[in-house]
Amino acid sequence: MPLNDRISFDETAAQARADACHKILMTAETRFDGEQQIARHLGGQIDGGTACFGFWVPELAEHRVPGGDVFLEVLAPLTPLDLTVAHQDVAFERAYIPVIRLDEHCFTAVRGMVAGSRGRIGDFYALTWRDSNDVWHRILDPLAMSLPFGVMAPAELYDVAAMQSARTDAAYFQALKGAVPHKFGPPTNILQIHVPSATAGGTIAALTRQFERLAERVSRGLPLDPADQLFTGYDSVQLLPVEPTTVYETGPDFWQESQDTDTGVTVSLLRPDTTNWGYDIVISGMATVNPVLLESGRPDELVDLACVLHNFPGKPKKLVFDVVFGHSDNQGLNALNPHFFAGPNMYGQNLDYQNPAVRAILLEMQRRKVNFGADGVRVDGAQDFKFWDPQGQRMVHDDDYLQSMADIVQQVAGTEYRPWFIFEDGRPWPDEDWELSSTYRSVIETQRDDDVFQWGPLTFAHNTPFLYTFWLGKFWRIRECLSVGSNWISGTSNHDTLRRGTQVSPEMNINTGLGHSRMEILDKAYDNPAVHTLTYAALPGVPMDFLNAMARGSWGFIRNQDDKYGVKVVAEEAISLKWQVDEYSYSIPSNFRRLKEFGFETRADLARFCEFLPALVVVTEYDLEDIARLLNATDPRLAGPHYTVATLKQVARAWMDDMHDYCNISHSLPGLDPVQSAYTLSLREFRRARPWLRDNYGPKDHFGYVEPLNGRTLFTALRHGPDGEQVYSVLHMEGKPTTDIDPLRLGVPGTEGFGWQCALRAPGIGSDYLSGPIVLRDSMALVFTRKG
Repeated sequence: MPLNDRISFDETAAQARADACHKILMTAETRFDGEQQIARHLGGQIDGGTACFGFWVPELAEHRVPGGDVFLEVLAPLTPLDLTVAHQDVAFERAYIPVIRLDEHCFTAVRGMVAGSRGRIGDFYALTWRDSNDVWHRILDPLAMSLPFGVMAPAELYDVAAMQSARTDAAYFQALKGAVPHKFGPPTNILQIHVPSATAGGTIAALTRQFERLAERVSRGLPLDPADQLFTGYDSVQLLPVEPTTVYETGPDFWQESQDTDTGVTVSLLRPDTTNWGYDIVISGMATVNPVLLESGRPDELVDLACVLHNFPGKPKKLVFDVVFGHSDNQGLNALNPHFFAGPNMYGQNLDYQNPAVRAILLEMQRRKVNFGADGVRVDGAQDFKFWDPQGQRMVHDDDYLQSMADIVQQVAGTEYRPWFIFEDGRPWPDEDWELSSTYRSVIETQRDDDVFQWGPLTFAHNTPFLYTFWLGKFWRIRECLSVGSNWISGTSNHDTLRRGTQVSPEMNINTGLGHSRMEILDKAYDNPAVHTLTYAALPGVPMDFLNAMARGSWGFIRNQDDKYGVKVVAEEAISLKWQVDEYSYSIPSNFRRLKEFGFETRADLARFCEFLPALVVVTEYDLEDIARLLNATDPRLAGPHYTVATLKQVARAWMDDMHDYCNISHSLPGLDPVQSAYTLSLREFRRARPWLRDNYGPKDHFGYVEPLNGRTLFTALRHGPDGEQVYSVLHMEGKPTTDIDPLRLGVPGTEGFGWQCALRAPGIGSDYLSGPIVLRDSMALVFTRKG
């Protein structure tokens, strides 16, 4: 049936939406309260057999667009779409539906539209308006729930209720139902995961299959290999952002129209294939899932992951979303109206949190996203939520907005709840003295709840645990952890720290005791038995591990959409070649195949290019034409293509794509050390059995280092549990081996007497060791327990 015969304007339903909006604005206590209520009705939603749409469109008022020139554009494919193919040319029918304008909002309702679901692709839509020159302009839906072709393309109408009703973890949520919304508290520990590098498949569906396989093996009592153990022993999983990100700056566009008429359009459709950490967002589309991460193109995949985690045998695993609402990439200017923004910043654009409609829409985006089934939320860059105070003539932290984020009530499977919240906040960052002056407690101290968490100082970006004296130099921060760390995320490995490690000059004072090669040193620095023991057996807080670090895989700044600064990013990342890629790794045919096609046949070829590029970026002040000219003038000639601005950008893109492939942990799994994997798993199980270790140190607890140093840093920690159990740890953090020492005779107050049992021995210490004199080397650790 032709689209115009299938769908029709439901004026009554549209008018009812507009009337409700008018009443809310007239009667709400504040404008923000009113906009929050209205935001619940924005975007495309299914109401019975009717599709209802709402948009906040202040730009139409500014352009004085008459209501008769504004329409809902509906696009329906004439042939079936396949969201799993790389390219397809599809003819779409087009219909225009009237809308009802009410100041800065407009509403419409349509009967007969097809809503997307797991097994069906729905109709696409956008708002469109015609100017006085008969030129049409499209307004995309920032609250879309399905964006198969990215944020710069029309949205797909999606049946969210059907997706929610089919979830298989309903019993998990219903068991939490009470008279008031359930409040999730902290888990025991966190596994941080970047979806594209976590499995060979690189999708949310592939990650779900990984946990399904693990659940099946656990339920059957089958043995776990080291690759399985990587995912075991965690009771929460935190995904790097899964929101839609930026698209390619210079194309290709994923939705390209041709043969445009009033009744139809032919569209060249590309499957989105960008690579990104997930932090380069445009704010629009934050309520849904990045299509790059969807194997099927259906957002149901994120619900599936939540379900397999919540139904995990033995103890459910919590799901934590990492959300980015502190800034927008400049591409956001192409996706949203200008009222969303409050001027440029180092990441792109500040958001106008003081605009009541913007504030309400951002919070509504968050609510809809977390309703996929997350138990917790990690807020990226909380120090960036600011607004301009005209009275004080300064930028002010918007702590009220952060409180509003934590106050949102979610509803899944009929249960209302509030997620557990983590804030990454290093204020006064980016001030030059932030590493010394940040308390990492600013949000904890301003929020009403006592279970708000922040990233602690050892988790923050600038950690280099492979440099000599790092641990003694950080001792003052460790002392802070003991007294105020119960609400900190602890551990040293995450997506930022591992990247920062690869940017350190190998000429610095490297701790060669960690390994024989740079790759081994870097791997062991962030997957270090002694550091893990410190985190899990000695320090308070909630430990977090980064999957790529635990797998001893590679990592880098992954972003291939940036045309303008892509070469500069590669220049900054070039030093990572020295840390993460040796001759053998580069020689493997499947590794760095794009760069090899450009003429960098050996690692030495690429290394020489990577020596010149960063220097030329500096001396030319990033003049790409000058950089290309100077690269061509080297003697002997550099490997690679004849350098032009265009080929430089192509090489940069090849670097990004090759590094993205190289960072997938599937490459490092065969080389995992089963002894190391088993030890870290035993530490996680040890922590889970003693939840009191999360608490701050009490008056009888002890932490210190053994003196005299004699060229090494040896930490000792004594904890006392509420049942009288003592946990005593001895940790060789760095430096020379000890002479024969008796860990239980180091004079630590509270360790006197008998009854100690050796509970954990780091790799390198035999299983037959019970107590007595021992030589401890770099990264070795022992944990003893004694019952009260």
